[in-house]
Amino acid sequence: MESPTIDARLLLEAAAPVSRADILADPHRALDADAQSRLEAFVARREGREPVSQIIGRKGFWTLMLNVNSGVLTPRPETETILDVVLPAFPPERAFSVLDLGVGSGAILLSILAERPKAKGLGVDISEEALAVARDNAAQLGLERRVALLRTDWTAGLADASFDLVVSNPPYIPTADIETLQPEVRNHEPRLALDGGRDGLDAYRRLSPEILRVLRPGGMFAVEVGIDQAEDVKALFQAAGAEALAVHNDLAVHPRVVTGLKKDLGN
Repeated sequence: MESPTIDARLLLEAAAPVSRADILADPHRALDADAQSRLEAFVARREGREPVSQIIGRKGFWTLMLNVNSGVLTPRPETETILDVVLPAFPPERAFSVLDLGVGSGAILLSILAERPKAKGLGVDISEEALAVARDNAAQLGLERRVALLRTDWTAGLADASFDLVVSNPPYIPTADIETLQPEVRNHEPRLALDGGRDGLDAYRRLSPEILRVLRPGGMFAVEVGIDQAEDVKALFQAAGAEALAVHNDLAVHPRVVTGLKKDLGN
């Protein structure tokens, strides 16, 4: 395990249940029989390489705590790079519309709406199970009145020039690489959210012209990319007609997000 101490603490917090402060304040406190049984069951699942987030059913992302399960990709810290990039471009006083393609748990979309009270959003996904998780998270966070969720294949059925911002974390792992991933990912996360085709770029080939189609003139997009994919993805959007293209690094200094704009008709 990469982080056994953190994993153990999170499992204990959920099994007992206790807070981190409780553990620090009274580390020798005995567990009752029910808590001990729950902890042993959680540890057994972790030994089977099930992700901690799926065992306890939640995962922190940005400033939110989200429900997760095996039907959605577990939110990852590198995806927060999208928030780092788009939030400064949309000040809190601005009303705008945002589309999240492949919404999954709702991590990106709901984080934007939580930070920008005048924004409204649409999250789309082909997976009904993912949409159910996103719907629960929106309700839990009190954001359900500002978000709509739609089962569709990427942008199918969406009108031209409908959104000020489009975000996406599409599948980008080359098919042949999936079997080399850690068991937590390979065996427990939805392949639909991982498999990007032979070279990992299938989703971007389809999305690059479609994202520009559904963006309003002057609108912005931000998409997450895999390591070594940024320049290829940038080239696809350039060929589709995007402007002001840029690549942004995550905290590990890996190229992680490609952004750009749709040409503003006023310019």
